[in-house]
Amino acid sequence: MNLDILQQYYGGKKVLLTGHTGFKGSWLLQMLHMAGAEVHGLALAPEQPDDLYNTIHGQALCASSIYADIRNSQLVLEEVQKVQPDIIFHLAAQPLVRRSYHEPSYTFEVNCQGTIHVMEAMRSLDKPCIGIMITTDKVYENFEDGRAYKEDDKLGGYDPYSASKAAAEIAISSYRNSFFNPKHYDKHHKALAAARAGNVIGGGDFAADRIIPDIVRAIRNDQPVTLRNPGAVRPWQHVLEPLAGYLQLGIRLMEDPVLYAQGYNFGPETEDVLPVETLTQAIIKVLEKGEYRIETLDHQPHEAQLLMLDIIKAKGMLDWTPKLNALQAIEWTAQWYKASGTDARERCTRQIEDYLNL
Repeated sequence: MNLDILQQYYGGKKVLLTGHTGFKGSWLLQMLHMAGAEVHGLALAPEQPDDLYNTIHGQALCASSIYADIRNSQLVLEEVQKVQPDIIFHLAAQPLVRRSYHEPSYTFEVNCQGTIHVMEAMRSLDKPCIGIMITTDKVYENFEDGRAYKEDDKLGGYDPYSASKAAAEIAISSYRNSFFNPKHYDKHHKALAAARAGNVIGGGDFAADRIIPDIVRAIRNDQPVTLRNPGAVRPWQHVLEPLAGYLQLGIRLMEDPVLYAQGYNFGPETEDVLPVETLTQAIIKVLEKGEYRIETLDHQPHEAQLLMLDIIKAKGMLDWTPKLNALQAIEWTAQWYKASGTDARERCTRQIEDYLNL
């Protein structure tokens, strides 16, 4: 997939992008804008002045941008009816595990019920529409046994965040079977797919409780970064990897909305994983500054130590494959932050172009 192909498929398409003010949403907004799509955003307002959406002047990349709560079903319905989208990318979420322990009810309302609101609004459309619902790698019941999880493995979730996303997956499957059944596409003209990815890194992320933003903040404040779970193994991937997967999935759904209306994993190669401490050491080395300490507090909230995805299905059906390994993803991320004196949108655009040309 290159920019020409993206423009061929997405040029002129009406796209509703929920969560467009978030980290992943802001990167996807730029990719869709470069592809010539007419992007309409629906999300909460950005929380901090240095959020990526603000620094890239995301408002200027949108045909319309509505700051709204995805829990408001009537507002979501009205916006979908107003936009009449050809494609919906649903990214809006409460994405933090630790926050889910403090706000479990809110997390379930946003991640599960919010997804239902989007699908219900999609159901109201009297026109063809593709819906790509973004969940997470944490939707699987994780036995931490070293096995990479496949799309048909059992769903589960220890913490409220993971459980809320697994619940959203069950809702997606229900709507696909009940209202958007591929066998009856000629009647409803809707295609619904789910995309599962996690632990993305990349420039412009300043969220709380995420390792790269924590490192960058610590360095800027001349403080050591605190690692609460240094041995946790994660399938780190650059943010452009799953976003390219989502866009490739959209292309396949345009070509065949019946065959590709399924769930897909997007992650790095199974062997390309690093512990949190190793990632921290690598990015500090690239930035040439910073140090870390390990936190040994008792009674920390549970977080999975090992989680990997099997990506054979996405490779085979979608012709998608990772382009960057973990160390390259760290390099790209660190270089984005090192160039902080330059325009943020230009940095993102350059990395998007470089990625698509790989």
